[in-house]
Amino acid sequence: MPAAHTAYDHIVVGAGSAGCAVTRRLVDAGRRVLLIEAGGGDDNPAIHDPGRLWELWNSPQDHAYTTEPQPHSSGTQVSWPRGKVLGGSSALNGMIYVRGNPADYDAWACQGAAGWSYDEVLPYFKRSEDFEGGESYHHGAGGPLPVTRNHSPNPVTTAFVEACEDFGIPRNDDCNGAQQLGVNVLHRTIRAGRRVSAWTAFVQPVLDNPLLTVLSGALVARVLVERGRARGVVVLRDGRTAEIRCEGDVILSGGTIGSAQVLLLSGIGPADELRAFGVGVTADLPGVGTNLHDHTLAPVVWESARPVPPGTANKLEAHYFAKSDPALAVPDLQPLMSHVPLPVPGVTVPEEGHGYTVLAGTIRPLSRGRLSLRSTDPAQAPALDPAYFAEPSDLTAMVRAVRQVREIGEEKALDEWRAREVAPGPRVRTDEEIAAYVRRTLLSYHHQVGTCRMGIDRTAVVDPQLRVHGVAGLRVADASVMPSVTSGNTHAPTVMIGERCADFTLGAHL
Repeated sequence: MPAAHTAYDHIVVGAGSAGCAVTRRLVDAGRRVLLIEAGGGDDNPAIHDPGRLWELWNSPQDHAYTTEPQPHSSGTQVSWPRGKVLGGSSALNGMIYVRGNPADYDAWACQGAAGWSYDEVLPYFKRSEDFEGGESYHHGAGGPLPVTRNHSPNPVTTAFVEACEDFGIPRNDDCNGAQQLGVNVLHRTIRAGRRVSAWTAFVQPVLDNPLLTVLSGALVARVLVERGRARGVVVLRDGRTAEIRCEGDVILSGGTIGSAQVLLLSGIGPADELRAFGVGVTADLPGVGTNLHDHTLAPVVWESARPVPPGTANKLEAHYFAKSDPALAVPDLQPLMSHVPLPVPGVTVPEEGHGYTVLAGTIRPLSRGRLSLRSTDPAQAPALDPAYFAEPSDLTAMVRAVRQVREIGEEKALDEWRAREVAPGPRVRTDEEIAAYVRRTLLSYHHQVGTCRMGIDRTAVVDPQLRVHGVAGLRVADASVMPSVTSGNTHAPTVMIGERCADFTLGAHL
């Protein structure tokens, strides 16, 4: 356990997508940083082999959260893998690099997050990036995080891309460029056939810097707040408790679940709920834990008419952005192609090599749920209720996504691959039947956000510089601060949030 006295300028809690970016930039700027991670080292070989992604879920490197039964989704409980390892969820994710739609960030700015418009965040995306296509208006080169293309996709993936084009979805090889709409083979955080997590990209290269201390296998129980200012954290490790202090800001980067839980355990949250657990109120912030939301998926699986060869990288290879309603200004669908048949509850699916899957997915949910404490034990997972489909329009969009995916699956380009659809299957035809299937087979895209929402209104948790309202010296930097989820995978935006937090902490800007 590091010394309890003040030996650090900053403490960063959580070595995930944002925490690693924050840590690297602060160390590069000459600050003394303690980085604390609840999990251990990234020594599981499956972390580094993109093809072994699904071995990591429910492994020792996974917090393995589960939602409350979802009343609007047939009581389904949804698995939420979250990283418990150096690298956080970037060590467990699908390695997909998507920034989202520029309109996402412009909406944040319009809703009170001044300084977060797309034009203002783009330089931070570019600073992180080492894009294999080189530097341009939209992309950066030379940054810590590689963004590469898959130059040898599975042939069934290539057929799927062609089927999308036949259906009317345009080919767009860069959804992070001038236009998001369209189908493309994924941009990935993979280099030389190996996953590059936030840990391996940002922190591992500076591990020998004497300004950096990494404490793994340590659970932060609460933030030390004295006379209205964060002064450090209380840490549990190897059965011992210790206070660790710092001179400057404490930065929570524990993710949408972890950061909100630490705030609540620190007495920062809805006062009445805290008192009910016997937690003294440090700051009455009713928004902590609210605004929880996520992207949803439902599998459409086919048996193949010919053997599907194994992939050369991760088992997720292509996606498209489209609209469930032509009247929408921006895409709200992001179905995802896998060249393996994924499991479906209650359905016998083909063995690997004899089928493929398209995950119908929606990316603009209106439903909002909440995270709440179960107990004051920091090792006890909080109650997680994203309220999937509480807003009926979210289910309507999923039904349309499934219909669209099935139609694409019937296009001529997939004729030589398609034997039969096994899920939902031919008996599921009407909107009501598809909705029932979606509710029963609901999956998470693993893009939970929002529990420490950024803004200036009464229920906001952090201000536009990521400072916790009412507590000096405390910031939150991770997906929990997103007012609304970005239109796509959340790793890249979360890294960007970490980049920005570092500059806010340093008083710098691009």
